[in-house]
Amino acid sequence: MDILTGSAALSRLPAVIRLNPLDDIMIARAPLSPGLLLDEEGVMVRQPIPAGHKIAARRIGMGEPVRRYGQIIGFALAPIEAGEHVHVHNLAMGEFARDHDFGVDARPTIKAADERYFMGIVRPDGRIATRNYVGILTTVNCSATVARAIADHFRRDINPAALAPFPNVDGVVALTHGQGCAVGASGEGMATLRRTLGGYAVHANFAAVLIVGLGCETNQIDGLLAAQGLDRSEQLRSFTIQDSGGTAKAVTRGIEEVKALLAEADRIERQPVSARHLIVGLQCGGSDGYSGITANPALGNAVDRLVAHGGTAILSETPEIYGAEHLLTRRAVSREVGEKLVARIRWWEEYCRRMHAELNNNPSAGNKAGGLTTILEKSLGAVAKAGSTNLVDVYEYAEPVRAGGLVFMDTPGYDPMSATGQVAGGANLIAFTTGRGSAYGCAPSPSIKLATNSALWQRQEEDMDVNCGGIADGSTTIEQCGEQIFELMLRVASGERSKSEQHGYGQNEFVPWQIDAVT
Repeated sequence: MDILTGSAALSRLPAVIRLNPLDDIMIARAPLSPGLLLDEEGVMVRQPIPAGHKIAARRIGMGEPVRRYGQIIGFALAPIEAGEHVHVHNLAMGEFARDHDFGVDARPTIKAADERYFMGIVRPDGRIATRNYVGILTTVNCSATVARAIADHFRRDINPAALAPFPNVDGVVALTHGQGCAVGASGEGMATLRRTLGGYAVHANFAAVLIVGLGCETNQIDGLLAAQGLDRSEQLRSFTIQDSGGTAKAVTRGIEEVKALLAEADRIERQPVSARHLIVGLQCGGSDGYSGITANPALGNAVDRLVAHGGTAILSETPEIYGAEHLLTRRAVSREVGEKLVARIRWWEEYCRRMHAELNNNPSAGNKAGGLTTILEKSLGAVAKAGSTNLVDVYEYAEPVRAGGLVFMDTPGYDPMSATGQVAGGANLIAFTTGRGSAYGCAPSPSIKLATNSALWQRQEEDMDVNCGGIADGSTTIEQCGEQIFELMLRVASGERSKSEQHGYGQNEFVPWQIDAVT
């Protein structure tokens, strides 16, 4: 791994990256042409190799396992000669045993010697916020248009006068969705939707919340509040379109309700709070062959720093740890925690069988274009976001996260859906790595974007907050980049606007997981 931390210019670095002595492949730093001799490996390039893609380090027989990170990422579909391109045409999934050792690598967490702070917002009940929004939630898709119309009245780019007297309010956002009816009232899907909405209704980053329903939907407001143990109050209001007399009257009513909330919402003052109050959701989307080499381990380094300061990180995207879950069970603080994670993997295997789907339909087309071949390879790179600390608990989708340290939340791999569950669980910041250029933002929790390669940074800098590509080209190290990410977390939590916030992302990226049959 010393090749990742050198300070030499890219032109003087080896043309390929070998991550582990056991690996059967190497990763191209830049496009490789046939006939190039890789002196450091004694291998001649036989085929064009795109940047970030795999090249065989030795001859691999048909059916033999292929390793990256020292772990199996698939099996050869045909004989592969040293120097050949290794990708979807000659590498595929296969069954093999994985040893889910529980807790063998768990170690006491070493606390940081110093205490770090960010400028947070302390709610009257002690909850800590990183942003100060008024939120509009909907019980059903049928009330989405009304909710959006209410929020649009307060958009600073449309009606700047509406929020001008309230400079401490970050905005009024409507988080709408496509669910809430035509599903079982007592099924798993309704419970998941209500848990998600309930988590947002009490999220610290909302100073107040207005819930808008249609009136005749399955997901009745009273049922939602009762299921989540919530009561109406000055800061949690609700009404339905039908009881308001129709669309126009409901929009007018909603605008007046929000106006009544703004003065109190504006009465906040940021103050120093411990970094232990940070709850960071970890995401990777539009991944590439560099993700597991640069941005993901750099984020993992930042996670280790966060946990050392008492904070919490939420790893998720269960289909994207598939095949690498054994690396997490080894770090579980107890057998019970490790078995909870394995149980979620088994649920997904059964879920895919029931839906006639495959867990390996991930990686996406963009992931494959970026050099990733199988879900095993993607997962092994994805778990690097989790750093090296203990796995302290496992949660179902949108469950409130109570534990401090590294935790896991069961979510799909679809980024907006996964992050929605994390925020419902309490995440007040999202850290999102990407190699292809995923355009994503979140509300009410800010999202920072981490580019895995310098070409992406140069092409799409307006969307990226940190360039981690220097790890591959030798201009920075994982440790230096991890420190940079951690410091950015503190600054964004203190109010510095991320790139996605500057572009207005967040309202459209609220996507609760729909798992019930729609009838």
